[in-house]
Amino acid sequence: MDLKDLIKQLAEKINQQKENILTEEATKNAFIMPFINALGYDVFNPLEVVPEMDCDLVKKKGEKIDYAIVKDGAPIILIECKHWQQDLLLHDTQLKKYFVASKAKFGVLTNGIRYLFYTDLENQNIMDDKPFLELDVTDVKDYQLVELKKFHKSYFNIDDILSSASGLKYSTELKKIFAEELVNPTPEFVKFFAKKVYDGVITSKVQEQFSELVKRAFSSYINELISKRLKTALSSEEQREATETASAHAGSEAVEATAELKDGIVTTQDELDGFNIVRAIVRKSVDVSRIVHRDALTYFSILLDDNNRKPICRLYFNGKSKKYISTFNADKTETKHEIVDLNDIFNFEDELCEIIKVYDK
Repeated sequence: MDLKDLIKQLAEKINQQKENILTEEATKNAFIMPFINALGYDVFNPLEVVPEMDCDLVKKKGEKIDYAIVKDGAPIILIECKHWQQDLLLHDTQLKKYFVASKAKFGVLTNGIRYLFYTDLENQNIMDDKPFLELDVTDVKDYQLVELKKFHKSYFNIDDILSSASGLKYSTELKKIFAEELVNPTPEFVKFFAKKVYDGVITSKVQEQFSELVKRAFSSYINELISKRLKTALSSEEQREATETASAHAGSEAVEATAELKDGIVTTQDELDGFNIVRAIVRKSVDVSRIVHRDALTYFSILLDDNNRKPICRLYFNGKSKKYISTFNADKTETKHEIVDLNDIFNFEDELCEIIKVYDK
């Protein structure tokens, strides 16, 4: 079993068991030791993994790191563990002390779900304030998996990891800044773009107007990129299944369409486009063949398993000027949200995927 499969297996275990893991020791046994094993190290071999290794500079306080992965008798990775519900950023000072006291080049702070990887890019033998790699075991991205594999026993090479650590660290920080700017643009960020398109003086009123414009423009652009990628990501197999399904039900759908027209129901292109966007969004959570739609006079309903008791969302596109999407919580309470255009549907990815998880429990 390769690393990707092992991490996926561990993620499933975490989601199933975490509510019953009540202590730090239980977190170590249930989540962290399997993670170390997934990296190819034998947690029961003291020549590879040393539990409670002494990391005390003055040799008096008895301070110990939870795990040290060793190679040729020397520590190469320190792992400081916390309970899975702990906020890791409250405990990085402890790892810093251990890092200075050892010869390890890498430090890992984890609660069994989140893993923060540190090194000493800025000052030799002093752990950086910010990690160069962060990952959530239950939601590992492909690029994170590539970097994680470098820590595997079979591939571990300090120079290879350090060569990419600097770029990873700063790109991670830049992405955080981008995310913050998109939610709450700073005056400097807004002014930079306003000057590109506005020839007048950037007064406080103009600044305020452009703040919302910049925020919306970036959001719309990103949603368009996501939409394009998701549509491309729909595999040929899924497209073929959709075609086969459409053919199989062509007769019945024609009858239904005729009946709908008689009832005054007209399914618009916007509604069908919205349906396809929802399918693209939730394809990671469920087989898209399970997502169906039913049109009604006042709204366009998107359902799981063609079941009225499993509404994913409703599209209210029949109004003359405004469009709405409604989402549902675990109690099936419907909440309406106004949207400007179809791209805004992507803003509700969390709600759409979460309600499917509720139905599939």
